[in-house]
Amino acid sequence: MVASQGAVAYITVFIAFTVMMIVVGYLVSKRVKSGEDFLMGGRGLTAPLLIGTTVATLVGTGSSMGAVGYAYTNGWAGALYGLGGSVGMFALLLLFADVRKYNFMTLSEELSFYYGANKVVKGFASILLFVASIGWLGAHILGGSLYLSWITGMDQTTAKILVVLGFAIYTVIGGYLAVVFVDTIQGVILFLGFILLTVLSLIKIGGYKAGTSELPGEMVSFLGLEQLGVIPAVSLAVVIAVGVLATPSYRHRIYSSNSIATVKKGFLISGILFAIFSIFPAIVGMSANIMNPEIEPGYAFPFLATEVFPIWIGAIILMAGLSATMSSGSSDFITAVTILLRDVYQVFTGKVPKKENMVRTSRIALFVTLLFAFLLTLGADNIISYISNFISTVMSGLFVAAILGKFWPRATWQGGIGALAGGSITSFVILSNPDLVSFWGNPILPSLMGALMAGVVISFITPKNHVSKEEALNILSEERAKVDSGSTFDDGKNINM
Repeated sequence: MVASQGAVAYITVFIAFTVMMIVVGYLVSKRVKSGEDFLMGGRGLTAPLLIGTTVATLVGTGSSMGAVGYAYTNGWAGALYGLGGSVGMFALLLLFADVRKYNFMTLSEELSFYYGANKVVKGFASILLFVASIGWLGAHILGGSLYLSWITGMDQTTAKILVVLGFAIYTVIGGYLAVVFVDTIQGVILFLGFILLTVLSLIKIGGYKAGTSELPGEMVSFLGLEQLGVIPAVSLAVVIAVGVLATPSYRHRIYSSNSIATVKKGFLISGILFAIFSIFPAIVGMSANIMNPEIEPGYAFPFLATEVFPIWIGAIILMAGLSATMSSGSSDFITAVTILLRDVYQVFTGKVPKKENMVRTSRIALFVTLLFAFLLTLGADNIISYISNFISTVMSGLFVAAILGKFWPRATWQGGIGALAGGSITSFVILSNPDLVSFWGNPILPSLMGALMAGVVISFITPKNHVSKEEALNILSEERAKVDSGSTFDDGKNINM
């Protein structure tokens, strides 16, 4: 088998690729002078860097390897992942780009602002968001390890460890700035790699028309709707859009950019590029099906690298796949640590780590976070299912709570908590019934409805919030000042109950 014959070559490429990223991380680390530099990149991201890191994260494990496997089975439905992500990016631009002016550091801080700087909301959301970031990180570890184990023949646990070490080292060294610069490099690699793979795949099957004539008509229908069904197709697109709208790492990019104008420009271009990219995994997946309709769909992507194209092409595909995994994983990695140190730590101790020790503490927290994410992946083996169920359960309520808090003056902190819980409970109910899962495709649509109903009903039956946006911002600004001074927090104040 080609995979075993070329295993040494592929592992060599993996090591060389990782070393290159570590060198970049080391060079960037010289610009890190404070905890905020390490966690937020100094809040100075320019449009090119924002576009580079955003596109690299959008084209992550699910939208690359996962989408290829999905297209292998469902044809043009594989493009729904990218199209859903683009819609999510445009909606994020329109709904939340302006929050840059508040200098938030975490999404839990932003959510508490919408509910009168309520500490219950901030504490509950911070724990949920930390879990969400670990979940995303786990998805990228899972995707990268599946790919690496197939292409080299190593066992999956070893592959997970190598993938973890791959992006952990440069992130620990250089922090968020290293993530941004490395993401930008990886974004270029993965975009060019997928273009090359798409062109070569089309040549291999004799062109799109000639090749797809061998596939069932349902697979090559518009967005694969005849193959997948309208409701499951809409569910897939919506779950990815909600993932973008509620994922903490995308908010992190808003907070760390140098201006609102940069956020709007960067997200607009990123959304357009991602929509274009969505075509590539769909074509690659269908091409793999034409070449060999008997393989496991999840391995359609590495199949092309190991059994169809020469080793040098396989090496390029390997770098593109690893770029997709590492760029996304490192972003969720640093975001999780920011939430852990700025919010979760405060919930349990009433204070934050000392300012002078923040860089060292951040590096320790990175290792702890990575261990949690690694353990989370030990029982998972399907990327798309993992992501879809995870978003529906954890993030639908976050999205609804943010929308209600920002745009509906009658929303109360109790309603915000209700939305968070309502989305998760509804998702669990759907997932426990196979017939409902088959009908909906994934739980996102009923989960959003459950979160919205819970948020609205509970808000109407609880006292109205009387803390103005200006007062809430002042409360959070005072808290931030205490963070920077290393003071402890008075948990008896500003509960707004």
